[in-house]
Amino acid sequence: MDVDDPSPLVGGGGADPPRIRRLEESVVNRIAAGEVIQRPSSAVKELIENSLDAGASTVSITVKDGGLKLIQVSDDGHGIRFEDLPILCERHTTSKLSAYEDLQTIKSMGFRGEALASMTYVGHVTVTTITAGQLHGYRVSYKDGVMENEPKPCAAVKGTQIMVENLFYNMVARRKTLQNSNDDYPKIVDFISRFAVHHINVSFSCRKHGANRADVHSVSTSSRLDAIRNVYGASVVRDLMEIEVSDDNAGDAVFKMDGYISNANYVAKKITMILFINDRLVDCTSLKRAIEFVYSATLPQASKPFIYMSINLPSEHIDVNIHPTKKEVSLLNQEHIIETIKNTIEEKLRSSNTTRIFQTQAVNPSALIQANTQKEKGTEVKIASGMKSQKTPVSQIVRTDPRDPSGRLHTYWHGQSSNLEKKSDLVSVRNVVRSRRNPKDACDLSSRHELLTEVDSHCHPGLLEVVKNCTYVGLADEVFALIQHNTRLYLVNVVNVSKELMYQQALCRFGNFNAIQLSEPAPLRELLLMALKDDELMGDENDEEKLEIAEVNSDILKENAEMINEYFSIHIDKDGNLTRLPVVLDQYTPDMDRLPEFVLTMGNDVTWDDEKECFRTAAAAIGNFYALHPPILPNPSGSGIQLYKKNKDGIASGEHVDNTDEDDIDQELLAEAETAWSQREWTIQHVLFPSMRLFLKPPKSMATDGTFVQVASLEKLYKIFERC
Repeated sequence: MDVDDPSPLVGGGGADPPRIRRLEESVVNRIAAGEVIQRPSSAVKELIENSLDAGASTVSITVKDGGLKLIQVSDDGHGIRFEDLPILCERHTTSKLSAYEDLQTIKSMGFRGEALASMTYVGHVTVTTITAGQLHGYRVSYKDGVMENEPKPCAAVKGTQIMVENLFYNMVARRKTLQNSNDDYPKIVDFISRFAVHHINVSFSCRKHGANRADVHSVSTSSRLDAIRNVYGASVVRDLMEIEVSDDNAGDAVFKMDGYISNANYVAKKITMILFINDRLVDCTSLKRAIEFVYSATLPQASKPFIYMSINLPSEHIDVNIHPTKKEVSLLNQEHIIETIKNTIEEKLRSSNTTRIFQTQAVNPSALIQANTQKEKGTEVKIASGMKSQKTPVSQIVRTDPRDPSGRLHTYWHGQSSNLEKKSDLVSVRNVVRSRRNPKDACDLSSRHELLTEVDSHCHPGLLEVVKNCTYVGLADEVFALIQHNTRLYLVNVVNVSKELMYQQALCRFGNFNAIQLSEPAPLRELLLMALKDDELMGDENDEEKLEIAEVNSDILKENAEMINEYFSIHIDKDGNLTRLPVVLDQYTPDMDRLPEFVLTMGNDVTWDDEKECFRTAAAAIGNFYALHPPILPNPSGSGIQLYKKNKDGIASGEHVDNTDEDDIDQELLAEAETAWSQREWTIQHVLFPSMRLFLKPPKSMATDGTFVQVASLEKLYKIFERC
């Protein structure tokens, strides 16, 4: 059968299998080039590394149309020998190593000899070079790894200039994906900025073709802080701390790290992490996540740190040959190194963040007086600096923002605050809530990813905006809470919102839960019997039938114990005892009075024979159990205190008693109820709503089922008061 014939073999008979053929060298080279030169920024990185390997002290980069039309890198390094020019752009030609064993001690950034070759397969490359002692230089063009013509003598300055034109001219699909020239130029600037911070003895410049001003311009300096200041600005340097880590004791993990990290005063929306390992610019996702976790407990919401690190290890402890673009490396004892660095950063932050600095702006008194005198006229107020501020219409003024507690109902309550409020450290709680970021690659199951995709596709964009930027106002009753978004006030069903949040968190933390250890193992059979006795739908069935149902559900849970422990961290021992429950939301423990109902739901309502439905129904059961239902004990506030009277005769007869004698109240039960209700209110304000802003993706159904109800709008209220 011809190799191009796509017809399948039926039943394994008759036709011969397709032949295996050797690909043409041009096809192989172009495939390899696509791996090494993935985009223009990849080419720039490779050329800069070649310049640094050549001992350059000055590197200049010029880019046109994001690198698709032109990339020109010039350096003052040692240049290229004339006799090496014919094989310069052939694959696997290099001056960095001669035997595979040389990789054990490699110190140069390049070693494969594929970068220049790959560029010639996807672009037009021209090299101009001169070595020390020569009277003139040579210029030569390359295509598909070979010279297009003999080297031509030309005037040249010390070093090498490599020009790559029309990148990806023969790869239509990739060129179309890179049509927007604004996409890749920032990546190129970012690469050069990182090199400029680390290689302080080299001057870098980068500009767009035809531009008079360079976007990156760093000069050789002896200070790392000066290099950071030149590239990232003085405001960054102001909030940096020097850090050093050394681990010379363990023979298997000798490494040194030095660098600079930002303190708690640094505020940025995106993390900047510059990591060099043995002078090689690389990425390390594990180290980045560990550092972000440490900072999440220190920085305010949505703020990210600035990190520069240079790690040095013995050459034999690092494998540089694991990524086509040398973007990643493999380290010996990587977990130990990351843990050591993480602990050092945590200790450094803890010892340095005793004070916080907030930038303030002085108010000009004369401008303030002028603003007050012109307030009623609604005219523009001219500030002393010459800037103008347009007066905001009264109907558009928002009373509060998410960080300002003055707009919450608690401000207007003059009662005795709860002990929980006094003892809690709200800042630490919010930081702990933010610190838990769920690894998306924890469990690579298609069913779980389909469920997460459903959550994303059913998300209501308008409600998402409300949730992300709302302000908690207070509780309206046992079920509803008040929130404010811009100029609108909403009632939110706390039970529905918390149930959906817990369901989504159960899917997100799938296979990565922390655990709540029960003080005593709880027998499944007894929990099921308790739930069946409380179930109104069961009626007055005899105990034998309830016992039989409990046995069946207990057997089902024990059969699936290994699976629910692995995926949901619900541990059932071999004796049929429940010993552990998952932590679905940090700083939150579910109402254990609802545990029997939860166990019955897991045994009776989970679909065990279909993977996707199993995960959906199990997550739904967890969401319902962990939701913030009203406590079983009635609310003791207001007239509800009558329900805690020892003498129920007055209540049964319908009498209303204004004054309740303390001796006639069950104080122990009342104290338990007050604690439960105050704990729920505290959890709603300080755990549920901060977590909701971070994690909840409200489904479209919440816009119509009464979960979110708009009760007031400032614009409409203003019109009403305006008419009065």
